[in-house]
Amino acid sequence: MKAFSIFIALFLISGSCPEYANSQTDSCSSNLAAVNGAQFPFDTSSLNCDAVWNAQDYILRYAQASPNVWSFVLSAPNIDCFVAMGFSPNGDMVGSSAIVGWVDSDGVGGVKQYYLGGQTPAQVLPDQGNLVIVGNSTSIVAVDSTIYMGFQLNASAPGNQLIYSVGPAGILPSSPSYRLTQHQNMVTTTMNYLTGQTQTVKAPYSNLKKNHGILNMLGWGILLPIGAIIARHCKEWDPIWFYSHISIQSLGFILGLAGISCGFVLEHKLSAIVSHHKGIGIFILILGCLQMMAVLARPDKASKHRKYWNWYHHNVGRLLIFFAVVNVFYGIHLGLAGRGWDVGYGIVLVGLFIIAAVLEARMWMRK
Repeated sequence: MKAFSIFIALFLISGSCPEYANSQTDSCSSNLAAVNGAQFPFDTSSLNCDAVWNAQDYILRYAQASPNVWSFVLSAPNIDCFVAMGFSPNGDMVGSSAIVGWVDSDGVGGVKQYYLGGQTPAQVLPDQGNLVIVGNSTSIVAVDSTIYMGFQLNASAPGNQLIYSVGPAGILPSSPSYRLTQHQNMVTTTMNYLTGQTQTVKAPYSNLKKNHGILNMLGWGILLPIGAIIARHCKEWDPIWFYSHISIQSLGFILGLAGISCGFVLEHKLSAIVSHHKGIGIFILILGCLQMMAVLARPDKASKHRKYWNWYHHNVGRLLIFFAVVNVFYGIHLGLAGRGWDVGYGIVLVGLFIIAAVLEARMWMRK
């Protein structure tokens, strides 16, 4: 259990979404007119300025240029990623329209509008959206370590629910499809254009989503493999191994059941379409129930049927753990939790695999 505690600690350290170092390459005290090379096709001399995403050093400059035209300049560290600013009607990413810009290693940049019609890259459509961009107003330029993306919108009052995102390093949209890959990190905010205040908005049902992921990861994806390792390699400490195995597996089943229950509630609240993830989860729950019922029908050690029961119990358990691990990673992907969760859970699995491999080698050496 000491080793398990160490891996859990590593998981918690790595589990948060990664953030780029705050190099503060730009600030509201900087004058765009004095930045050599940052040229825009509209006046930027009197823009308001706000630090909208401190974790990624996103700076937004904006102003109402005329009764129906608004000017925007978004600056961010130039880290070979796309930068995006979305306007959402309800605070959700799905259904929003975004301005996305990038500059490649050769200094060639691009700016496009995208419509976010769903949660997969195929549903993020280039050159579509509800924003009315002023003709020839978009521009993007990399100056030293900062990227500047400018554009103007035809609107009497632009939406105040804004979404900012940063793409994965080294993966930029390219012709002919200009498909946008899943972002590395994102934040939802509300903007008061009169006061210039930005407030970060918590994603709807974010706590429920996090509880769903943690309960399933801990129950099905961590405790069950630990219980299986104990059952295979700790039988010399009889009957402690048996009661430990039963206790850990029962706790894992209870936590997993709670996690799946959270998933059903979450699906209803968000009207999410996650049929594959849900189907695998139900299959895992069925296998878990079969395992729990199998304990009640466990033959005595002297029974001639005991070897068949062992074969069934061991292989159903292996199948359950395999699908649990797959579904945990799939859930991290669907939940857009970020690479930190993949890495954190991966560290735990690698640790458990190393422990199991060492114990397996020890068992074979004894034989």
